[in-house]
Amino acid sequence: MSDDLSQFSMLELFRMEAESQTQALTDGLLAVERHADPADLEAMMRAAHSIKGAAAIVGLDVIVQLSHGMEDAFIAAQHGLLKLTPNRVDVLLAGVDLIVQCSNLQESGLQGWLAANGDTIRRTMDAIRGIAFLPEPVAPAPPSAPAPAPAPAPESAPALASAPAPVTSIAAAPVTPEPPPHAAPEPRGGKPGVQSDRLLSLAGEARIAAHQMLPLIQSMQRHKRHQAALFAALDDLQEAIGRNGDPVLREKAAQVLQRGQPLKQFILGHVADMEQYERRLLTVAQGMVEEVLALRMRPFRDGVHHFPRMVRDLARSLGKDVRLEIRGEETLVDRDILARIESPLNHMLRNAVDHGIELPALRERAGKPPHGTIVLEARHRAGMLNIEIYDDGGGVDPERIRAAVVARRMSTQAMADTMSHAELMEFLFLPAFSLKQEVTEISGRGVGLDIVHDAIREQNGTVRLESERGRGFHTHITLPLTQSIVRSLVVDVGGEAYALPIVKVERVLQVPRTAIHTLESKQFFEYDGANVGLVSAAQVLQLGEMTLQELLPVIVVGTGAHRYGLVVDAIRGEHSLAVHSLDPIFGKLRDIAAAALLNDGEPVLILDVSDLLMSIDKLLAEGGLHQLARAGGAARRRMKRILVVDDSLTVREMERKLLSGRGFEVDIAVDGMDGWNAARSGDYDLVITDVDMPRMDGIELVNLIKKDPHLHTLPVMIVSYKDRPEDRARGLAAGADYYLTKGSFHDETLLDAVADLIGDAFR
Repeated sequence: MSDDLSQFSMLELFRMEAESQTQALTDGLLAVERHADPADLEAMMRAAHSIKGAAAIVGLDVIVQLSHGMEDAFIAAQHGLLKLTPNRVDVLLAGVDLIVQCSNLQESGLQGWLAANGDTIRRTMDAIRGIAFLPEPVAPAPPSAPAPAPAPAPESAPALASAPAPVTSIAAAPVTPEPPPHAAPEPRGGKPGVQSDRLLSLAGEARIAAHQMLPLIQSMQRHKRHQAALFAALDDLQEAIGRNGDPVLREKAAQVLQRGQPLKQFILGHVADMEQYERRLLTVAQGMVEEVLALRMRPFRDGVHHFPRMVRDLARSLGKDVRLEIRGEETLVDRDILARIESPLNHMLRNAVDHGIELPALRERAGKPPHGTIVLEARHRAGMLNIEIYDDGGGVDPERIRAAVVARRMSTQAMADTMSHAELMEFLFLPAFSLKQEVTEISGRGVGLDIVHDAIREQNGTVRLESERGRGFHTHITLPLTQSIVRSLVVDVGGEAYALPIVKVERVLQVPRTAIHTLESKQFFEYDGANVGLVSAAQVLQLGEMTLQELLPVIVVGTGAHRYGLVVDAIRGEHSLAVHSLDPIFGKLRDIAAAALLNDGEPVLILDVSDLLMSIDKLLAEGGLHQLARAGGAARRRMKRILVVDDSLTVREMERKLLSGRGFEVDIAVDGMDGWNAARSGDYDLVITDVDMPRMDGIELVNLIKKDPHLHTLPVMIVSYKDRPEDRARGLAAGADYYLTKGSFHDETLLDAVADLIGDAFR
């Protein structure tokens, strides 16, 4: 150990000790504020004493004086001469803050910092010396409440003892950001984070190299089988020679078999050795990956140890009494994820204190204890990291959300009235959506839970909200255990391998093409009682057309209205992939998050599912989605396809039933614009259209089809109520191949007209 510490200076060693001891002081002060425990007082006294001695060695006199005053206060509390009430805890925490700031300074900046903060240091020292004379209200008062009457104070602390106000200013003094929890000074020779990333990359390559032994072993196995067949043929040859009775040939055959025996044993032994060598390589490579990952893992407490102090100080400033309980502190989390979720968790906790927990008087009237409780819990579940934040505050009134949605014109009143509780809670994730009426330093400035949602989504995680009015608010966060190794579903699209993070995949299905329905040129299948839109992964990724099977491999991604079934060529299965960042020279690639290598060394791109969903929405808005159920094999193509365009539901359904009964495949469109989009994206044998329709009438649709270089040969039939000669002439002049009136046709009339244009239902 001495060799490990020899590379650090005395100031660096002091900084390491001060970090752990100040955390012990903070934890102890928060604990004794709730209930005095002699063990906590003893631990704080020893921590202050240790800081004092270490600071004296490195010549930090300011810290010596601060820690000496705090040590005296703890000793007085141990002897029952001083009660550590909230106002006194404020003063002692302010002293801890100054120790943290001072210990993190470099020697070159120490004198400048002392000069700039001299007044704050003097006030804090005076406050600690006069802590016994500090007045204490019976309960924390709201910010708007008048300050308690001043109490007499000794001459040594006139600025503090006059009223609690100076205490608030001391406690709220700005504190420079602390370094990462338990982060020792960086050893000379490189950054640990970069080194672990490189080690992980090398370990991943070693695992791939080990897997590449498999093809060689399989080749040797084939050679062994061929050799066995050769020796079997030689045995047959020897038997045949023996039957002929030629002794010379019999002797020669025996010599060949005898000389071949060492070759047989050689192959058998080498195949066994290679298999054993492969197993050893795989074990070592996998062990390297696991050890490097273990180096990257940190206890959950390392990223959240400062939250109890933050919650306590924020609650005090709001006149509330709030306690934070952290559970699962030993749960291991990837250091990168731990750093990136700190801000979202901080936001959720501040939101709980400000929005959720009520004032003590209100809580007592509601039959609750005067102090509120927030629980932050982390645990591993099903290979994922689950974080839950729940409080016993007032919760969120769903009717307030419903009213806000209508007031902001995000929905009509009728639609809002039908929304479920879960759907209403989703609105809290929208940018600038807040139920807070007043603007404060904490909330009400248009910064809502959207930043939490986006931050969690960037880590391939999900977040879900629950609330019960008057009972509290509950946040569920699910994250991968590490971003370095991602559990992914590997699929084939357009002859290439792609991966989707498992946490983003809702379900993997096989959908028969007969189960696909078309509505308004969009295709759906029924899943879990709802219609889910089907999208070709090849089209979204711009890889061309897909050759579809009778059973379509479908990956269900997204949630709510943005849930889609992604049709792929094949599903390879679940893999654990070592993630490799894309070179910055490429910038942000659309729909792509990162890259990885499969066990056989094949490169695979990891899809950015959030980008993918936006690309799908864009294709839908442009009306450019391909028709999946009709783009595949020859057997399916024998059935002819007809597009029916009519704004009347009754007419559409009647025509669809008539044509389907005759064996045609029928798609429908609700108006001319919808029909034009469908005609361009599909491959139809006939279009049947009405004339009078919104957005684009039938005559305009016929004109567009006949002028399009790819569609001009497509037969078009007009079916209209208008039976005037001029209307018929107008339709035929636009290029229609047939004109039929709705008032005169019956079943056979329509079917006969279709047969005249395109024949029977099969090619």
